[in-house]
Amino acid sequence: MNSPSVPVDSPTPSAWEELVTAALLGTDRRTPPGCAPGREAPVALLDAAAAETVRRRAGLRPARAAQRPQPAPEDPRPALPPAAARRLAMLLADRPGAAGGGRRGTSPDLVELLPEWLARANDRGLAPPPEVLPALLDAARGRTDLRPAALAFAGPRAVWLARLNPDWRFALRATPGGGAALPHLDDSAKVQQLWQEGLFAERVALLSAIRAREPGAARELLSTTWATERAEDRLMFLDSLRTGLGPEDEPFLEQALADRSRNVRATAAELLSALPGSALAARMAVRAGACVALDHTGDGPAIGVEAPHECDPSMERDGVVAKAPVGRGERSWWFGQLVEAAPLSAWPGRLGGRTPREIVALPVTDDWQAELHAAWCRAAVRQRDAEWARALLGAPSAPEAGGPGAVSLAERAKLLGTLGSAERAEWVAGFIATHGLSEAFQLLGVCAVPWAAPLGRAVVDALNIARDAGSYPWSFSGVMGLAERCLDPAEASRLDGLLAVPDETEDASPGAGGYWAEAFQRLVTTLRLRAAMIKELEPPHPHHKPAQPPEAAG
Repeated sequence: MNSPSVPVDSPTPSAWEELVTAALLGTDRRTPPGCAPGREAPVALLDAAAAETVRRRAGLRPARAAQRPQPAPEDPRPALPPAAARRLAMLLADRPGAAGGGRRGTSPDLVELLPEWLARANDRGLAPPPEVLPALLDAARGRTDLRPAALAFAGPRAVWLARLNPDWRFALRATPGGGAALPHLDDSAKVQQLWQEGLFAERVALLSAIRAREPGAARELLSTTWATERAEDRLMFLDSLRTGLGPEDEPFLEQALADRSRNVRATAAELLSALPGSALAARMAVRAGACVALDHTGDGPAIGVEAPHECDPSMERDGVVAKAPVGRGERSWWFGQLVEAAPLSAWPGRLGGRTPREIVALPVTDDWQAELHAAWCRAAVRQRDAEWARALLGAPSAPEAGGPGAVSLAERAKLLGTLGSAERAEWVAGFIATHGLSEAFQLLGVCAVPWAAPLGRAVVDALNIARDAGSYPWSFSGVMGLAERCLDPAEASRLDGLLAVPDETEDASPGAGGYWAEAFQRLVTTLRLRAAMIKELEPPHPHHKPAQPPEAAG
């Protein structure tokens, strides 16, 4: 009802917008339609809004009922054990921004345990309870690093839910083909139809699936439409050849070196250089070999470098980028690319039959050592050559943390990735024992989880030494966080002696002892929580009938 003292005209078609504007600006600055300014204007505004609301609702025509969504697909995997399901709900409730979330004192950082929990659940092929899927998708939306494991665990229902909620559309993009079912790979007619007519994501998923099973068939399928594909699509399709890359792919990749797109040419050259027996690798070996030779003019043998003076068209065709980045010399830029793409197996013959370790130990003239060794590092990573990686890494106990060949810890981390997990852990443990934890954070990140026993002991010992030395404790918070997630839970019992507050020396940071005790308490609590988590995901043991007592057997 309108106020009897303030008449209000009938609303116009744009009355609602006028009322909203008046409410936002205030009736002192803008009066509602049909009302004079004054003390009664706010009352008139509310009356008009009430009347307009009724009018809008009464005049709304019912829409045609939408089609019901298809039922969610069945998930054939076995369900989570009840204790594991409760644990998952607890981990998801600790998301950043949720009530009670975040780290407090000795409490574990639950959200950081999600990656390990999801990995173990996926290893066991378990299915989530339907009621946790919204929280699981919300967690994956906020953390891209969780998405692959979270979507694998969520299963087919994640795609079904993503089609109903725009907030979860990332699941459609992250799932090859948007969750569309691929045809049976033996059905050549349907495979060809999808390849010719499918959406780009569906075609990528199809090519990847065929490549994983029959690399040659995938390459042949790609060649049928290669000439008509867009440049950005050719680049994505070409990237799928990394799976199962072999000498049979060389003719196709050689043709791609003449592609119109510079990015396609560069990717083709990179793939060919990863094949040490390819013609491109041989061409690069000749070019790089012409730049590097033994120099006997000094007191002992050394490596001499003469970088190329130009980047000719044939080098560009083989993937050498002619334009150097800002601040980088052209000759050193070309030289690094040539050495990186040359097969490492060519260097012993070029440098007097020496082993990789002996070659790396040779001095390099005219300040070219950093450039040459950095290029060899990239080549070892690209060609997955463990022997060269060991030579460039050097002994973990070497006085210089940079090593004989690697010029940065980032390069050392990449080189470690070429080694087996046990050797990697042993090397990093030796590095920590010599250099401590301050420079080991990047190296710890490439070690397999849970850390092997020698590595775990090295980390704990180094933390204990830092504590006893009165070191500034907050500088080790990153390593402590890694230890919470990566230490073997079986190590928890070894840490009980570190839970007491240590005596603080005069030169120790104020409050450091309490922090260290709190941090070790959180570490132990987290390890025991992870042990319980792992146990909850184990399949239940079959029930055995208890043995009868001897007197009952008779």
